[in-house]
Amino acid sequence: MKPVLHLESLSFAWPGSTPLVQIEQLQLSAGEHLFIQGPSGSGKTTLLNLISGLQSGFTGTVELAGQSLAGLSTRALDRFRADHIGMLFQQFNLLPYLNLIDNVCLPCTLSRKRRAAASRDGRSVEQEAERLLTRLQLDPSLFRQRRVAELSIGQQQRVAAARALIGHPALIIADEPTSALDATSRDLFMRLLFEELEQNDSTLLMVSHDPALASHFPRQLHLGEQSSC
Repeated sequence: MKPVLHLESLSFAWPGSTPLVQIEQLQLSAGEHLFIQGPSGSGKTTLLNLISGLQSGFTGTVELAGQSLAGLSTRALDRFRADHIGMLFQQFNLLPYLNLIDNVCLPCTLSRKRRAAASRDGRSVEQEAERLLTRLQLDPSLFRQRRVAELSIGQQQRVAAARALIGHPALIIADEPTSALDATSRDLFMRLLFEELEQNDSTLLMVSHDPALASHFPRQLHLGEQSSC
């Protein structure tokens, strides 16, 4: 079985600068979880953008779900990303004028593959969104009555997590997903996240400055020097 993620001889540099990201080799199989650490400016977010196809201009190999990202058109990258990647952004990128359910269901409107996966157990896509939001301990009375702009930062973060998880994407990419949570809420969030990932054999790639999260991960990558994992 091919790995979910395969990087080899990956290098990226901004014009006129030394390489910011250098990865000799990295492979992640279905269900594996990797924690990425490094000081500010070490290329953590750039690496996530390279893996998700949001940043071009690299040399080497970036393969996701058996597909090389090099040479794909912008439109093909958009389709591929919608099908295979759940994105949990540091700034959430929720649509403020939509309610919680509509925000969570959005990936399934963009991807037939994720729409089919979300409803594979006989639930509708909206019912799966409700299940995920409930699992992440959001009050059901909020689901349709509130726009996400009316939620607290911590609540918005959990809506963003549900949106990333819906439709069982092969890879979840998370950039500082617990930055707005206190220690108790952070640990609960991580436990619930891993339970959902385990159910669907999804792979997690997480970046964070919070060293307390490292203990949740059997594999870690420290950026700032040429790396192999």
